[in-house]
Amino acid sequence: MTDSLESADFIRDIIDQDLKNGVNSGRLQTRFPPEPNGYLHIGHAKSICLNFGVAAEHAGGQCNLRFDDTNPEKEDVEYVDAIQEDVRWLGFDWEERKYFASDYFEPLYHYAEELILKGKAYVCDLSPSAMREYRGTLTEPGRDSPYRDRGVEENLDLFRRMRAGEFPDGARVLRARIDMASPNMNMRDPALYRIRRVEHHRTGHAWVIYPTYDYAHGISDALECVTHSLCTLEFEDHRPLYDWILDQLDLPCRPRQIEFSRLSLEYTVMSKRKLNALVQSGMVAGWDDPRMPTISGLRRRGYTPESIREFCRCIGISKSPNRVELALLENCLRSDLEARSPRTMAVLRPLKVVIESWPEGHEEFLTAPIHPQNEAMGKRTICFTRELFIEQEDFRETAPKQYKRLVTGGEVRLRNAYVIRCREVIQDPVTGEIVELRCEHDPATLNANPVGRKVAGVIHWVSATRSVVGEVRLYAPLFTMPEPDALKGEIVDHVNPDSMEIVSGCRFEPILAEESVALPYQFERLGYFHRDRDSCPGAPVFNRTVGLRDAWSKIEQKL
Repeated sequence: MTDSLESADFIRDIIDQDLKNGVNSGRLQTRFPPEPNGYLHIGHAKSICLNFGVAAEHAGGQCNLRFDDTNPEKEDVEYVDAIQEDVRWLGFDWEERKYFASDYFEPLYHYAEELILKGKAYVCDLSPSAMREYRGTLTEPGRDSPYRDRGVEENLDLFRRMRAGEFPDGARVLRARIDMASPNMNMRDPALYRIRRVEHHRTGHAWVIYPTYDYAHGISDALECVTHSLCTLEFEDHRPLYDWILDQLDLPCRPRQIEFSRLSLEYTVMSKRKLNALVQSGMVAGWDDPRMPTISGLRRRGYTPESIREFCRCIGISKSPNRVELALLENCLRSDLEARSPRTMAVLRPLKVVIESWPEGHEEFLTAPIHPQNEAMGKRTICFTRELFIEQEDFRETAPKQYKRLVTGGEVRLRNAYVIRCREVIQDPVTGEIVELRCEHDPATLNANPVGRKVAGVIHWVSATRSVVGEVRLYAPLFTMPEPDALKGEIVDHVNPDSMEIVSGCRFEPILAEESVALPYQFERLGYFHRDRDSCPGAPVFNRTVGLRDAWSKIEQKL
């Protein structure tokens, strides 16, 4: 594969300079290190495109997929499988370079013993609350643990007994001995190992102590001979600890950590914890709910890997945090779908039209382009019958001049067919609701206006007898506020109640009933749609991936 972030950025400049200077023997190896405690989201896509992309741009460059599975309480093989599927779907392949932090549990343990023997780590008996108290604040230095000066032999004995399971959970931790007065809180004797009797998805109950991410991260990079460890900005303050650990040990490689700003997208949260809260609360129908910013949710909604890679290329890589407009992601998607999507017609809220000038029972099969800019896609057949359906919003009894659709006594063109004129409006005698339009067609107007005649409006339609019934799901942003991360309280309290609208009784061209339909389609004048897995034979369900630009809605709001 592969599209990559082709434009220059500061990370690529650093890498190019390192390669030029022969750092790490002129090799380039990156890694993508997800924690398998949830599904990947659009923010991870930025990191995936960067790590795999920059490796692909250099001859011999490689990128590892490494699962950070050091916290078994929240990890699951379901997430491991989902992450692999998402990375592959985005168009990247790690080949044989798939690793787990748990692959290194044994060497990680022995490196911890080495730190103890060098006097660089000690076993601490402080409770979690006492450790927080001793740690100090941003303005006050921490205090040394009363166990900080334990001898090497005692620390080694206690650490081995921790591994043997002699102590209860939380009773002791292994800490680095660095500097409790450091202005960087991460350097105030951070924890390296903790006791947790939790079954691990790969090692089962073989271990009762687990390394922290900060400890395992750099060593895992070094063991895999990663040259450039690319992280988001929240790890910038952790880099001194990353480097400190590497400085204390004899490792096969010296990785370089570089940080970049994480993706912040309007109307979206990028915290797996918050996304998991939405799943667990039932506010969404799982991690792949089409409203979710997860890669699986975007895939189900109808996003393409090409559009996401293009989005990541457009936003670029920088150190500066910024919130990206949702419109940019949607524009990248529209640009991709415009070129690849076959056209078809669908009516979401049907209004019956009877063409009284059309013979009863007569059918005329017309042709229409599958794609107006791509003749190679060929033609499709549509059926014109006496009874049709149009959109309810495409008719008004009276309307302003800007309205270019059907009105009482007015004309409009049916796309790829005839001009019709509305003669009569049939209403429900009780509710007054419009239930049917009586119209006539002009036989001389098939796909063309006679000389001297102009019909400005064009609307879509489907045959009443040659269409299939199904469902459409229309989506809006999951949150009503552009910055939901800044909202107070539980995230589930701020979900947009109108983020999904289910429209039943929709009418589609017959091809959309076929189970083999997997392409994104443009429903003419309505947007781009993707068949959902909830579809049944003869009863399709479509998700609206993204709408078309609607100039009329803007005009209508001003009226």
